[in-house]
Amino acid sequence: MTELKSSSPLRKTRVLLVQVEGFLDVVSQAALAYEAGMVEYLRNGWTDSVEEKSAQIREYENRGDRLRSEIGTRLYTEMLLPDTVGDVLSLLGALDHLLDILKTNIVMLRIEQPLFPKDYHPALFEMLRATCETVEQTVLASRSYFRDPVTARDQQHKIHFYEDEAERAGLRVQEAIFSSDLPLEEKRQLREHVLRIDRLADLADDAGDALAIFAVKRTL
Repeated sequence: MTELKSSSPLRKTRVLLVQVEGFLDVVSQAALAYEAGMVEYLRNGWTDSVEEKSAQIREYENRGDRLRSEIGTRLYTEMLLPDTVGDVLSLLGALDHLLDILKTNIVMLRIEQPLFPKDYHPALFEMLRATCETVEQTVLASRSYFRDPVTARDQQHKIHFYEDEAERAGLRVQEAIFSSDLPLEEKRQLREHVLRIDRLADLADDAGDALAIFAVKRTL
C-alpha cells in the first residue's frame, strides 16, 4: 500500500483507507463494465455479453452502497476525521451517484433497446471512451485526495479535458440524429440516450470540481 503523507486525512485509519480504496475500485470497475457493455450493444445489440455487463454494474452499485454505508458508520461511530467528515461523505456521495447513473443508463438501454444507425457509432464510441475516462480521472483524483491531498488538484485539468471531449462527441451525435430522416419520436429517443451518457460525464466533472475544493481545504 502506498505510504500516506502526513497531511492525509486517513493517515491513522488504515482500515478505513482499505474500505475507501475498495469503494473507488467499484466505481472504476463499473465504468469499465459500462463502456464495454455499451460498445458491445452498439455492435451486436442486447447480447448475453451485454446482459452480463449489466448484471455486473448492478452488483457494483449494490456493493458501492454497502461500502459507502460502512464507511459513513465507521467515520461517525469511531469519531474519525472530525475536521473532514463532511467533505469525505460528500465526495463518496457524489461518486456513489455515478454508480446510480451507470445502473440507470444500462437498465434503460435494456428496456428501450434503441437502434443507433452505424454512421453514429464512431462518435458514440468516442463519447463513451471520453465519458468513462472522465469517471476514471475523478476516481484517480479521489485516490490522491485520500493519500496526499496536494496532488489531488493535479488531475483536475484531465477531468475537464475528457468531459469536454465527451460533450463535443455527444453534440456531433445529436446533430447527426436531428439532421437525419428518422422519425421525430425516434430522434428524441436516441437523443435521450446520448444525454444519459453526457450526464455521467457532467456529474463526474462536478465531483472533480468539488474534490479540488476539498483538497485545498485539506492543505490550508
